[in-house]
Amino acid sequence: MMNMMNNEHGSMMGGMWFFSILFWVLIIAGVVFITKWFLERNRNKNGSGISEESALDILKRRYVKGEIDQETFEQMKKDIES
Repeated sequence: MMNMMNNEHGSMMGGMWFFSILFWVLIIAGVVFITKWFLERNRNKNGSGISEESALDILKRRYVKGEIDQETFEQMKKDIES
Protein backbone atom coordinates (compact mmCIF):
# COMPACT_ATOMS: atom_id res chain seq x y z
CA MET A 1 0.00 0.00 0.00
CA MET A 2 2.79 2.42 0.86
CA ASN A 3 4.56 1.60 -2.39
CA MET A 4 1.40 2.35 -4.35
CA MET A 5 1.04 5.76 -2.72
CA ASN A 6 4.62 6.63 -3.54
CA ASN A 7 4.13 5.72 -7.18
CA GLU A 8 1.01 7.83 -7.47
CA HIS A 9 2.67 10.77 -5.78
CA GLY A 10 5.81 10.35 -7.87
CA SER A 11 3.79 10.22 -11.05
CA MET A 12 1.92 13.38 -10.09
CA MET A 13 5.11 15.25 -9.28
CA GLY A 14 6.76 13.89 -12.40
CA GLY A 15 4.36 15.86 -14.58
CA MET A 16 4.72 19.06 -12.58
CA TRP A 17 8.16 19.84 -14.01
CA PHE A 18 6.54 20.36 -17.42
CA PHE A 19 4.09 22.93 -16.07
CA SER A 20 6.83 24.64 -14.11
CA ILE A 21 8.94 25.06 -17.25
CA LEU A 22 5.88 26.12 -19.26
CA PHE A 23 5.02 28.70 -16.60
CA TRP A 24 8.48 30.29 -16.72
CA VAL A 25 8.60 30.24 -20.53
CA LEU A 26 5.27 32.07 -20.61
CA ILE A 27 6.43 34.58 -17.99
CA ILE A 28 9.66 35.33 -19.90
CA ALA A 29 7.82 35.55 -23.24
CA GLY A 30 5.30 37.92 -21.66
CA VAL A 31 8.02 40.18 -20.28
CA VAL A 32 9.77 40.26 -23.68
CA PHE A 33 6.49 41.00 -25.48
CA ILE A 34 5.50 43.80 -23.08
CA THR A 35 8.99 45.33 -23.23
CA LYS A 36 9.01 45.31 -27.05
CA TRP A 37 5.49 46.75 -27.17
CA PHE A 38 6.39 49.49 -24.69
CA LEU A 39 9.57 50.44 -26.58
CA GLU A 40 7.78 50.48 -29.95
CA ARG A 41 4.98 52.60 -28.54
CA ASN A 42 7.41 55.12 -27.09
CA ARG A 43 9.52 55.21 -30.25
CA ASN A 44 6.44 55.91 -32.37
CA LYS A 45 5.18 58.48 -29.90
CA ASN A 46 8.40 60.40 -29.28
CA GLY A 47 10.33 59.47 -32.38
CA SER A 48 13.92 58.43 -32.29
CA GLY A 49 15.07 62.02 -32.53
CA ILE A 50 14.63 61.90 -36.28
CA SER A 51 11.42 63.32 -37.65
CA GLU A 52 9.73 61.71 -40.62
CA GLU A 53 8.79 65.19 -41.80
CA SER A 54 11.30 67.11 -43.85
CA ALA A 55 12.47 70.52 -42.69
CA LEU A 56 10.47 72.11 -45.49
CA ASP A 57 7.30 70.29 -44.39
CA ILE A 58 7.76 71.55 -40.84
CA LEU A 59 8.39 75.07 -42.13
CA LYS A 60 5.23 74.96 -44.26
CA ARG A 61 3.20 73.71 -41.30
CA ARG A 62 4.50 76.54 -39.10
CA TYR A 63 3.63 79.09 -41.79
CA VAL A 64 0.11 77.73 -42.21
CA LYS A 65 -0.44 77.81 -38.45
CA GLY A 66 0.65 81.44 -38.41
CA GLU A 67 3.69 80.84 -36.21
CA ILE A 68 5.91 82.67 -38.72
CA ASP A 69 5.20 85.41 -41.24
CA GLN A 70 5.73 85.24 -45.01
CA GLU A 71 9.07 87.04 -44.93
CA THR A 72 10.47 84.64 -42.33
CA PHE A 73 9.01 81.70 -44.27
CA GLU A 74 10.69 82.79 -47.52
CA GLN A 75 14.05 83.37 -45.80
CA MET A 76 13.99 80.03 -44.01
CA LYS A 77 12.86 78.25 -47.19
CA LYS A 78 15.78 79.78 -49.06
CA ASP A 79 18.17 78.64 -46.31
CA ILE A 80 16.78 75.09 -46.38
CA GLU A 81 16.93 74.76 -50.16
CA SER A 82 20.47 76.08 -50.46
